[in-house]
Amino acid sequence: MAGEGEKKAVLEMIQADGGDEGCVTFVLHDEDHTLGNSVRYMIMKNVDVEFCGYTITHPSESKINFRIQTRGGIPATEPLRKGLNDLNDVCQHVLNTFQVNLQKDPKTSSN
Repeated sequence: MAGEGEKKAVLEMIQADGGDEGCVTFVLHDEDHTLGNSVRYMIMKNVDVEFCGYTITHPSESKINFRIQTRGGIPATEPLRKGLNDLNDVCQHVLNTFQVNLQKDPKTSSN
């Protein structure tokens, strides 16, 4: 447990002793299905990913167990990083499109 003034880890990596870097479970703290399903979708678009899934261990816990298995010896951290970056890019595009259209439509402007 993190003490006062200490930051709690947002991401943990769990790997079996002597395990393959291409098969890893990540624990994302303070997250739920919103991020889990979105990131899983982005990661599964990667051709180097054999399996990607997540579970929420209990409804009262706000953490996700995220499992990634890759092909060809690629470390599981790479598709996770790419998936998070791709999701960030999609969200930024949606926000930019929304803001541009909001400025174009005079009915939505507030006075």
